Amino acid sequence: MSEPIWNKFLTERDKQVFGAAGYGARGGFGKRPALLVIDVNYAFCGDKPEPILESIKRWRNSCGAEAWDGVAQIKELIDASHEKGVPVIYTTGVRREDNWDSGSWAWKNGRNGEDVAAPISNRDGNEIIDEIAPAPQDIVVLKQKPSGFFGTNLMSYLILLGCDSLIVTGTTTSGCVRATVLDAFSNNFRIAIAEEGCFDRSEASHAINLCDMNAKYADVVKVAEAKSFIESLPEGLFELPKGAARLQKAANF
Repeated sequence: MSEPIWNKFLTERDKQVFGAAGYGARGGFGKRPALLVIDVNYAFCGDKPEPILESIKRWRNSCGAEAWDGVAQIKELIDASHEKGVPVIYTTGVRREDNWDSGSWAWKNGRNGEDVAAPISNRDGNEIIDEIAPAPQDIVVLKQKPSGFFGTNLMSYLILLGCDSLIVTGTTTSGCVRATVLDAFSNNFRIAIAEEGCFDRSEASHAINLCDMNAKYADVVKVAEAKSFIESLPEGLFELPKGAARLQKAANF
């Protein structure tokens, strides 16, 4: 079995402390999960796979080529969830055209003003990328801060669906993924983080935040294990939105 991605960043003292303190126990998947896809949009992926230092010239929040590697892994989990009828919930950003509601985001990035500049492509940065575009039965939650729970309807949707757990993917590992995981943990959900389905701008931040979340808040698992778990679930667990198909039927009357 390969070592965890974060091991190369830990000292021997760190490893001994985690072991002696009991951190990193396995929490388990839960029985009624939702798949959460956090902020996999053009702003964080760019509009094509390319090295990060090239991508961030145009898309300041891009995670570069690693984002597109993650997208391929996320798609596997989305396809498996659709097959089983497991809820797929996306988050992405929303902002006024004048950027006034960026609020505290404006304080820590010198390029924030570019968000109201002339478009850099025909893609809205907050648009979820085509490769994993939401299906009619999927749910999209719009947010303005790192956590998918802050100021959104995410919790009420999870209650409506009867979910007891989350399988988390998306970006950035150290930012919006972590913030969402901590809020989910604080609300007593079981959480699994699909390792290869998450990505970040910084290799060290990605690895260390996976380490920290695995130690205290969630299980970091391989995509293959998460997919196998989804495939093992019974069908018909959830009553999902009917989406466009239902709207079309209503229009016929």
